[in-house]
Amino acid sequence: MKDNYCVIMGGGIGSRLWPFSRVSYPKQFLDFFGSGRSLLQMTFDRFSKFIPLENIYVVTNEQYASLVKQQLPELQEKQVLLEPARRNTAPCIAYAAYHIRACNPNANIVVAPSDHLILKEDIFQQDVQKCLDFVRTHKALVTLGIRPGRPETGYGYIQSSETLLGEFTKVKTFTEKPDLELAKVFMESGEFFWNSGIFIWNVNTILEALAKFLPDISLRFDLGKEKFNTPEERSFITENFPYCLNISIDYGVMEKADNVYMLCVDFGWADLGTWGSLFDRAPKDKHNNALLKSNVLLYESSNNIVALDNPKRLAVIQGIHDCIIAESGNVLLICQKDDEQRIKQFVADAQMKFGKEFT
Repeated sequence: MKDNYCVIMGGGIGSRLWPFSRVSYPKQFLDFFGSGRSLLQMTFDRFSKFIPLENIYVVTNEQYASLVKQQLPELQEKQVLLEPARRNTAPCIAYAAYHIRACNPNANIVVAPSDHLILKEDIFQQDVQKCLDFVRTHKALVTLGIRPGRPETGYGYIQSSETLLGEFTKVKTFTEKPDLELAKVFMESGEFFWNSGIFIWNVNTILEALAKFLPDISLRFDLGKEKFNTPEERSFITENFPYCLNISIDYGVMEKADNVYMLCVDFGWADLGTWGSLFDRAPKDKHNNALLKSNVLLYESSNNIVALDNPKRLAVIQGIHDCIIAESGNVLLICQKDDEQRIKQFVADAQMKFGKEFT
């Protein structure tokens, strides 16, 4: 157990959940369901049940250092790894892996985003533990695959092969966010699974893969490998991290490696990255409206998701169907649920026309 580590990636902006998720206070720090715990805190709670507290790390943008410390006072300062720039998941994972190897060269690591919902946490714990045991004895990069329940265009997909190592299936291909027709083909084939974005590997296995497929990143970190887990680490990262390639671990490593395996899981998973994903998981009224912590009166309205961040405000809505209605701070968003992929463009347009005040 002492060799098992967790890395929580918590540095994103979450612009698809605008206007609730803002650059200054992104989604991982928000409590969408009124549970009293933010998405980041729920992720921490989930892993702290079976990963030693001192082995849990959060990687986040340095802008959010105080927010992480405020929400997770259980962590020591050295367990919060601060990125001086946003460079996607591959540099984030490389940073954490170099740091953890300097602490424990035998470490087995589970890497998880900070914005996932897991309904069956006991099963989740069993599955992750199974993966940690597997990567301890196999040079494998493991991902958790979810059997698709609908032709979803917002998730990446994993194609399984017929090669098995126990319960683990060798991965044939990765495909990022297909269009609807292709998503339907994937679902009907039975060979494709949603990519959960949760990865498990031994620290040496992922560092070997990074050196092979993303040598620019590895070589830059190798310049300071003796500085990790020392007082010099922070200054080295500040100087070098911004020059790392901006690339995801999926594109940079997982799509290219030949030692990627998948465990098919079913623990009530959802990536809470969009209003649509929140709508799917939220309780509904008799007209299929989802009301997130909001005072709302609805008339002749159906299939909406409504979210207001002011508990003293009342929304009266009549004759509206299939919409996202979200008000937070100085922004009110009303758009069709089917068009939510355009929210990133709305954010960009708002910044271009009105400045950063609204983003």
